[in-house]
Amino acid sequence: MVPANFHPDAPEDLIPEYRAEMVYECIGCGKSFDINQFLYTCPHCKSLLRIINKSFSRLKEKPGEYWQEVFDFRKMVNIPSLKGVFRFYEFIFPIIPLEDIIYLGEGDTPIVKSNPELSDFIGREFYVKNDGLNPSVSFKDRGMASAVSFINYMIKKFNIRELLGICASTGDTSAAAALYLSYLDKKIVRSVVLLPQGKVTPAQLSQPLGSGATVIEIPGVFDDCMKIVEELAENYQVCLLNSKNPIRIQGQKSFSFEIAQQMDYKTQNLVVVVPIGNAGNVTAIMEGFLEFFQTGVIKSLPLIIGVQSTHANPVVRWKEHGVFTPMSVKPSVAQAAMIGNPVSFPKVSHLVENYFKKNFLAISVTEQEIIEGMLQTNRHGHVVCTQGGESIVGLKTALKKGLIPENADVVVDSTSHQLKFMNFQQMYFEDSYPLEFEIHPRKELQNNPFQLKASASEIASFLKLKKKV
Repeated sequence: MVPANFHPDAPEDLIPEYRAEMVYECIGCGKSFDINQFLYTCPHCKSLLRIINKSFSRLKEKPGEYWQEVFDFRKMVNIPSLKGVFRFYEFIFPIIPLEDIIYLGEGDTPIVKSNPELSDFIGREFYVKNDGLNPSVSFKDRGMASAVSFINYMIKKFNIRELLGICASTGDTSAAAALYLSYLDKKIVRSVVLLPQGKVTPAQLSQPLGSGATVIEIPGVFDDCMKIVEELAENYQVCLLNSKNPIRIQGQKSFSFEIAQQMDYKTQNLVVVVPIGNAGNVTAIMEGFLEFFQTGVIKSLPLIIGVQSTHANPVVRWKEHGVFTPMSVKPSVAQAAMIGNPVSFPKVSHLVENYFKKNFLAISVTEQEIIEGMLQTNRHGHVVCTQGGESIVGLKTALKKGLIPENADVVVDSTSHQLKFMNFQQMYFEDSYPLEFEIHPRKELQNNPFQLKASASEIASFLKLKKKV
């Protein structure tokens, strides 16, 4: 649908006119700062920042059902800037002109129903939200669409002639950052990523290299990379593209908005299961549902279940003991979630304590369960990553513990595509895991190719085929 063909009953906000007054706000001391700058921590107390829409109350002047109609109509609009995460423009970053929005095909990922066999294995029917179908094949594209659109807006608004975008990554962030930055003018924008040496899959390493980024590998784990980019962002003129950047969170809220829309805005019995790594995504998911709830777009908050590996579960330990303590992590097949000191944990804590006290759970699962959760799910028509496997066995564990109501609608987050993590599948099939992974393959889940002669009769014999009568 193009503007000339709009239905006469289309809502007046179909093409957004709304512009907000937005600021950075410190979650520690509460001070506010001008949005037209690259800022990641409070200049006064060094706490994390969040984005506050000071015009948010204006969205409440129209009923939630009106905004449902706006978003549903926008699904039919053939305007690229409104086809991705900015379909929910008023709730994402409504200071950016539509012409400055970078759209590479992100968002609008499907929810796929589990088949009967998989439902039996898990213990109930559920849906997989497949965010591996984003352009760089992970959910990170949601936040990067927001952050790099903001960069594009800032370049034009302030005539910036030189900018360096940087991130630390376990793989997915670097792929998304490099992809989206590569869309901008390379005479102005440079892309740099820091990776933990030997702890990123070959597929993930190939992505930022293919997008032309400068890739720097350092010894250690993700947390070591993060410390360095934080120091660089604090002391040098660089644009940080990790989830510590609150503008990233704005785009990632679209995950919640899409689920609400896909469930016809019925969230009374909704349960959303997500893996937790650096905690930016679960922060965004809670913020997204909260904003839809506050404006009446949905009538109740869903139950959010965060899942972590026993090899990296600081949020689970916090939920169990009431005290957050960073931890040293052990190797995990859920590599993107192998983070012992999540940067966004203070935001998670704030959201849980103030809004989701009864609507947030955290569960640990083993490495054996994670890899087999991925394998079992992909054998039944899905393409989930190891983090998706983590979420799915988290659902199974939650069901065993009686934590999910019988009438619940369950959506499980698969953050990435299975092909990014094929080395872990292959290690399972070949029984080649190092001891520290604590994974022991089962024969019934192993699968390897057979070598046969180029002979139809021999292949027919191998497959035990019956001849046509």
